[in-house]
Amino acid sequence: MNPPNMNELLPGHDVLWLVLDSLRYDVAVEEWRGGRTPHLARLTGEAGWEQRHTPGSFTFPAHQAFFAGFLPTPANAEANRERLFAARFAGSETTGGNTKVFDEANVIVGLRAEGFHTLCIGGVGFFNQQTALSRVLTDLFDESHWCVEFGVTCRESPRNQFAFAAERVRDLPPEQPLCCFINVSAMHQPNYFYCRETGPDDLESHAAALRAVDEALPKLLAAFQGRGRPLFHITCSDHGTAYGEEGFTGHRMAVPAVWDVPYAHGVVDWRENS
Repeated sequence: MNPPNMNELLPGHDVLWLVLDSLRYDVAVEEWRGGRTPHLARLTGEAGWEQRHTPGSFTFPAHQAFFAGFLPTPANAEANRERLFAARFAGSETTGGNTKVFDEANVIVGLRAEGFHTLCIGGVGFFNQQTALSRVLTDLFDESHWCVEFGVTCRESPRNQFAFAAERVRDLPPEQPLCCFINVSAMHQPNYFYCRETGPDDLESHAAALRAVDEALPKLLAAFQGRGRPLFHITCSDHGTAYGEEGFTGHRMAVPAVWDVPYAHGVVDWRENS
């Protein structure tokens, strides 16, 4: 997937940045191929999900890297590695003519400096703002929101997160460019309750959680469409999750189930969402 010229797209486009926390690449592809995630398929396009490698094996380091401009890296060794965004530093081999380069230390503060309103809808614990650590990422934004109903223990978290985000998107003035970042919590453990009453989590419940996210997505897209501005999206996972592969369960370890993540970016064609 070749990068677009972000210097031409911004600030004329709004930015929707969806991080599908813990989503495995293999599960995302299987659900896409089966036609069970039609709304996410509008974002991924005909090519579907691209296989990439995460820069971090759990949420905190992955997002620190993302916000510095280091999105998941193409798994294909011959792929173009030019980045969409970068915080300026000497010797970067992945910064090119299409890269939006910021003097600020991270993308979020850089977008704020360019006139964007930056909105964060938190999901997993690193976004709950209840401790100093869980404010490190959220404090980068103009406004950040989290509640228990957005978190990993709530079965309705996809609907709650997207409905709240849609409300904020509708309330914000369309003349100001918007970057809306959402850490989507549903695929993170526990997720068994998306298909059964008791655990443990498994690939089946992981996939069911993704379908719940897809079902809730149209309300958010409709809110962006109502702003009357073109939209650029980044949709990806921060890391995957192991369900017994090589004896591991969870993440924060170096196995393919964790390192391989789905990725997509592009301009949303509103004709497909009308």
